[in-house]
Formats: sequence, structure tokens, C-alpha cells
Amino acid sequence: MTDTGGCPIMAEPKLDFGGTTPYEDYVHASVLHSLQQRWSSDPGEMSFLVITQIMELYFGLLCFEWRQAQTEMRADDLDSAVRTLHRSVLHVQGLNAAWRSIARMTPEEFNAFRANLGEGSGFQSGMYRHVEFLLGEKSASLLVPHRAVPAMHAELEEALARPSLYDDALGLLRRRGYDVPDSASDRDYTQPYQPDPRVEQVWTLIYSDRTKHHDEQRLGEVLTDIAEEFARWRYDHLLATRRAMGAKVGTGGSAGVAWLEKRVQRTVFPELWTARSYV
Repeated sequence: MTDTGGCPIMAEPKLDFGGTTPYEDYVHASVLHSLQQRWSSDPGEMSFLVITQIMELYFGLLCFEWRQAQTEMRADDLDSAVRTLHRSVLHVQGLNAAWRSIARMTPEEFNAFRANLGEGSGFQSGMYRHVEFLLGEKSASLLVPHRAVPAMHAELEEALARPSLYDDALGLLRRRGYDVPDSASDRDYTQPYQPDPRVEQVWTLIYSDRTKHHDEQRLGEVLTDIAEEFARWRYDHLLATRRAMGAKVGTGGSAGVAWLEKRVQRTVFPELWTARSYV
């Protein structure tokens, strides 16, 4: 709409909705902002609590995206799967960026509210466990902390027994004619994935000629992006913990930094890394 002089008329935003706003109905912002219940009087706890909750939301989003990518790979829709996986890379980057505002806590700052965590630990996050299972980091023993929450335990038990993101990628390659061994797809998915030199050869072939294997190389690269960003997440977690509490025992009873150092050494999607030595 324009006025008589030809200038556009700026419409005023609608202010009265006769109840809650459509934004509130869709986002539930008031619910989100009611979830920060500090257990100490220390103002630094608010940052720790909000960032932890943001990370939980990212874990849930990653699970959603990776399950979507699995559905697309099982339908042999490689373009859609790659698009979904690329979107998820940005989510992992957002997750990693969340560390920045709490990664430089001094021991004194962390100790100001640490005691209120009791035995609480990020290790007990059911959604983070689901993230690891989707990446192929499988361990039945890690279901134990969730036995008292039947819905979460059942969800994780199902995720433990299902193929990982990498399993589905290898299944797609096999259906596209690549010599992926039977043992890579016909196996006990509750067990951690074990590297196979024959799978390494498949990725070596794919990375040896981009012209012939362009689409499959796109899949390999976006999976490598995910693996790299997840490794960065683990390392940033290690550094933040080391900076805030040194080598003390973790709040959940783990070895703290020593436990995280072991996890940092683990690599997801292993043949995607080792195959590069032979190209």
C-alpha cells in the first residue's frame, strides 16, 4: 500500500491478541524461562545452568536430524540425507560455541555452586547418550543410570539396538554397488563398531576419484565434518573441566578429567580417517 505521494505506508505491528501471543503459543518461551531454578545464590550458576540446558536442546535436535538422515539413507535418497547432515554440522558447531561462556570458569567460581550439583553430572544426560549411540559409541552398561526413568531407558535401549548413522551410510554404499562386507551391516548393533580394512578400501576408492564417486564423496565429507566437530566438542569439554576443577573426581563419581581424556582418544567413523593415508 502507498500514500498519494507514492511512498509506502508502514503498517504497525499487531499488539492485542486477546490472550497469549502466537509467538508464545509456538515457542513456549515462558516455559523455557521458567526452567532455570538456581540452587545457590551465586550469580555464576545461572550461566552454567542456561548453557547446560541449551546443550540439552542441541542434543535433542541432533538426534532428530540424524534419525531423519537415517530415514533418507534407507530410502536411498542421498541428496536429502547429505542436506540433512550438512544442517546438523551447523548444530554441532552451535553446540560447541555454547562452551565459550562457561569454559573459562576458575576453580573458585565453579566451587561457588558445584556442591549443589550433588552427584549430578552431564555423564547422566540421556539425550547425550542417545547422541553417542547414533554416532556408534555403543555400550549397554551406559543404560544403567536411566533405569529409574522407564521412558528414557526404553528409548535408549532401542537406540542401542538400532544401526548407527555410520551403519546406515555403509548400507547405502553397499546398495550402490560398493564392496562393503556383510559383516559391516549384518552384525550386533548393540556392540561398538569395529574398523574393517575392507571398509577402508571402499572409502579409499571413493576418495581416489571425485569424478566417478562424487556423490559418495559428498557423503564421506559431511560425515567427516560431523566426526571432526564432535571430536572438538569432546576436547572443549575436557579443557573446560580441566580448567574449572583440575584432576578432581567428577561430580558424578567419574574420574573427571582422566575419564574425558580417554573419551577424547576415541574416533567416530574410523575408516573415513584412515583411508586418507592410502589416497
